[in-house]
Amino acid sequence: MAWIKRNLIFVIGGILALGLLGAAGFYNYQGWSHNSAAFDKLNGIYGTLRSLTGQKPSPGNEKVDNIAAAREQENRVRDWIRQAGDQYFKPIAPIPNTGTNAVSSEAFAAALRRTIDQLQHEAEANSVTLPPKYNFSFEAQRDLVKFSPGSLGSLAVQFGEVRTIAEVLFAARVNSLDGIQRVRVSDDDANGPQADYFDSHSVTNNLAVLTPYQITFRSFSPEIAQVLAGFASSPHGFIVKSINVQLAGAAAAMSPETAGPMPYPPPPLAAPPTTPLPVAPGKGGLQTVLNEQLLRATLVVDVVKLLPKK
Repeated sequence: MAWIKRNLIFVIGGILALGLLGAAGFYNYQGWSHNSAAFDKLNGIYGTLRSLTGQKPSPGNEKVDNIAAAREQENRVRDWIRQAGDQYFKPIAPIPNTGTNAVSSEAFAAALRRTIDQLQHEAEANSVTLPPKYNFSFEAQRDLVKFSPGSLGSLAVQFGEVRTIAEVLFAARVNSLDGIQRVRVSDDDANGPQADYFDSHSVTNNLAVLTPYQITFRSFSPEIAQVLAGFASSPHGFIVKSINVQLAGAAAAMSPETAGPMPYPPPPLAAPPTTPLPVAPGKGGLQTVLNEQLLRATLVVDVVKLLPKK
């Protein structure tokens, strides 16, 4: 104790020196730990960069910026989608077309009866035979004045699409229309004939809503080609998902489960000659035989409706 008293300044200086040495050591440890973590992070970034550079395609380098090129290509694809939507995916106007989703029962009932009458006259003008008193899959709604709540907007959209499909068939001058089938969108559809409906549903993806319809008609092969060409050249978005073609007589002889939907009894048609008609052969040529037969075609067609642009 006496020594400490005699050397108090020395002792205090020593204690301070030890404290400073400890603080310096702690600071040095922290710096080393921070540098180690930063080094590990740098190695990780370097490894990621090396991995990306080794990919095909890579993000690029100081001479080639693949990221910028990818963004440019994305913009070009979006521009193409926008142009294609304006040219080939024009929306089909609902019936009635009020400009909004608000459709009154009175307006829909009047438009339904008026448009069905117009379609029947169009079919007659184009020599297309329809089932008796055919209502184009809206038999359940034909005589109603009040409709299931919340269904008028969907019904108006479907009716516009059905009319557009029917007009494609009329323009091709098919021999007869057996029926157009749609998906159920209203509680009123539960009271309609099964032959008016298609057991499927609409599908929504990132770009559009796809609503399926099934169409059955009778014609010869040139008219079937005209129907397909009509859907392909339409300004509206139609995708023919499937087509089943068979002889009309063979389809009638098959069971309903095998032959597909038969909405109504087939109308009487003048059958083409079944006996081959010989044509006078040319000099040195073979005999030409004509034996075109009536066909029954069933198509599943998706109506593509682009989603609103964000």
